[in-house]
Amino acid sequence: MTIADHRLPRTVIPSHYTLQIAPDLDEFVFTGSVVIEVEVVEPTDVVVLNAAELEIHEAAVVAGERRHQPKVTLDASHQRVELAFDTMLEPGAARVELSFAGVLNDHLHGFYRSTYVGEDGRDHVLATTQFESTDARRAFPCWDEPDLKATFAVTLVIPEGLQAVSNYHETARRPIGDGRVAVEFATSMIMSTYLVAFVVGDLRMTEPVDVDGVPLRVVHVPGKERLTGFALEAGAAHLRYLTDYYGIPYPADKLDLIGIPDFTWGAMENLGAITFRESDLLIDPELATQAELNRVADVIAHEVAHMWFGDLVTMKWWNGVWLNEAFATFMEAKAVDAWRPHWRRWLSFGLERSASMDIDALASTRPVEFPVESPEEANAMFDDLTYGKGASVVRMLEVYLGEDVFRKGVTEYLVSNAYGNSETADLWAALERVSGQPIGEIMHNWIFEGGHPLLAVDRGPSAYHVEQHHFRYLGEGETTWQVPSVYSTTDGVDRVLVQAVTDFSAAPGLVMNHGGQGFYRVRYAPELMEEVAERLPTLSAEEQFSIV
Repeated sequence: MTIADHRLPRTVIPSHYTLQIAPDLDEFVFTGSVVIEVEVVEPTDVVVLNAAELEIHEAAVVAGERRHQPKVTLDASHQRVELAFDTMLEPGAARVELSFAGVLNDHLHGFYRSTYVGEDGRDHVLATTQFESTDARRAFPCWDEPDLKATFAVTLVIPEGLQAVSNYHETARRPIGDGRVAVEFATSMIMSTYLVAFVVGDLRMTEPVDVDGVPLRVVHVPGKERLTGFALEAGAAHLRYLTDYYGIPYPADKLDLIGIPDFTWGAMENLGAITFRESDLLIDPELATQAELNRVADVIAHEVAHMWFGDLVTMKWWNGVWLNEAFATFMEAKAVDAWRPHWRRWLSFGLERSASMDIDALASTRPVEFPVESPEEANAMFDDLTYGKGASVVRMLEVYLGEDVFRKGVTEYLVSNAYGNSETADLWAALERVSGQPIGEIMHNWIFEGGHPLLAVDRGPSAYHVEQHHFRYLGEGETTWQVPSVYSTTDGVDRVLVQAVTDFSAAPGLVMNHGGQGFYRVRYAPELMEEVAERLPTLSAEEQFSIV
């Protein structure tokens, strides 16, 4: 299969979903209906959208004054539903109407059931979602690709006595006369399908904390109230910091941090309704280790960072997932360091960088970004190279450009691409505009080639001499990079862009990789290594770790 086999045709484009879902927590099934406002871009006699593990009960397309009744064909191998018509649909506005049913699976993706033991010692069930990368199609028929953004108005029909949460705030709760209520939520901003979320069950919510006009809550199953305080404090701090850092208001109307008993990942950045593995959200600071507190603070910061970098601006296709995950990993360290500077978050980041470098030194490493065709390939991108190496090269670039310039470039990128989709080149272009440097050229091989460099440093008659090698544990690599390097001497700190071979003049006492934030290794000639060893006690812990 090629990428075309996994991409929907662009003849019909969605703009708004009115979605109603009714889960049955006893029978582990759900029913639903969706009305999708679309634009027919060119004449067509077939509408193709995604659906997986769903039954389609009724289907219609309304265009103008005419209601079309299509022939419905489910294509399980491509996870699609095709609506075929006897006549052509002409360009213009139309409405796709579908009713459907599905199973609340126990596979931790799509719309699934999460089982936990309650305070009464009995098993309880809640229904929740995990749609990234391509599993919204398991909950409702949709155009399930990140660049096909739309707005969403969600209604959840649930038993009286239960609670429901979705991306935006609850606007109405209507009894429907059979022991159930219809819970309506405000219409969302334009966003990708994988960021839609809904959770139904016996849930408890903390009182909202007002974070500069944004209500923040922790949502959890009964009996976990005492474990919510740290998450509220961290969430409020990170939300304030990131709003200020990006220079852009928080894009949703509320923020819920939701603890899920059964959850695949650490957390998921659904806009306004972040879902977490319970152990990465709910914690008792009096009993937790420092590592556990650090983990919870990191995960919360990572997901809140996504509200802008990932949700407001989203990659066009899954090959660009590093844009989301690497940047959020970088921002989690910045946010936690700003909140708890005595935790020395950038020092522990050095250990994470080292782990990524170990993987990247293998012949089997891969580029940070590579072509993605199938959903399975998209899921395979969520690894330490995407998160760890990606975040490390972003940090290296920030240190090289300077924090203020880098920050302005990030804001420029977000403003330029707000509510839309982007590619790697768009971030580099924004940074180029504010820095005046060829960022795309500098960063190309860091993202599109595997591996990293070793800088062999010696001192010539009148200048330092640096030769670059492709570092590997076994075998030889052939890639060269433009290495944005910061160095220090007895005269202070300066910068040099290291090519395959680079000579530069500087004062004595050279230490490459000042600050220890570069994603490269340094090998000094013996004489220089003696000078570095003499300076070692005066260097930061991050630099000492990098040298060792």
